[in-house]
Amino acid sequence: MADPLVLSGVSFVRDGRAVLAPLDWRVRDGERWLVVGANGSGKTTLLRIAALYEHPSSGEVDVLGERLGHTDIRVLRRRVGYLSAAFAAQLRPQLRCLDVVMTARYAALEPWWHRYSAADEQRAHECLQRMGVDWLAERTLGTVSSGEQQRVLLARTLMNEPGLLLLDEPSARLDLGGREQLVQALAELTLDSTAPPLVLVTHHLDEVPAGMTHVLMLRDGQVVAAGPIDEWLTAATLSDCFGLPLHLERRADGRYGAWYRAD
Repeated sequence: MADPLVLSGVSFVRDGRAVLAPLDWRVRDGERWLVVGANGSGKTTLLRIAALYEHPSSGEVDVLGERLGHTDIRVLRRRVGYLSAAFAAQLRPQLRCLDVVMTARYAALEPWWHRYSAADEQRAHECLQRMGVDWLAERTLGTVSSGEQQRVLLARTLMNEPGLLLLDEPSARLDLGGREQLVQALAELTLDSTAPPLVLVTHHLDEVPAGMTHVLMLRDGQVVAAGPIDEWLTAATLSDCFGLPLHLERRADGRYGAWYRAD
């Protein structure tokens, strides 16, 4: 069986600037990858390529056994759970939370574009329930808190029982309470052995849930470190990634903390 995500020699150039240098990256079944880097390091571009919303300038992209450029990406996208701030902004605030989730059935933004069955509606309820927000099903997206919105959007990523989950800074713009609620929801996925392989992009280590297995560090579009998180997420690699002397702490509950090392 093919690995869920394989990038080979992938680069991305925009306006003559290399956003991503050629890189190789493979995500296998059961892995939970943390992608870390400062703003502008290429994290979002990398995930947009993996989610089939960008074409690389060079290299090959294989997602769930199908190659970008040789498959119908409109169909393949339905098998990938993708969450980003840019995508979430396209959803109407007047949509019911149930419809936000259910429209993922066809990777759509509006419920009237397709017909949905009772089974689709039941599945959407199940996904909301898994994220602990089924009670919001009849509420509109614009009337719930930012933390609740992110849980609804996480539920959306699960609608089609995806083979791969790609989450691009899902806690962006959340307050402390909303962020902690989201981290708890993410931990329910990262610690669930039946959940699909997952990639989480962030530059804040304190919002990383327990259960992450691997780390990919980017700086100026280049790979600083990649591999098992216990081996490669260190104060030294993190300092290299952000260009600052940093302390790194891993707490007993599996959460991380990092801060500037003045000494």
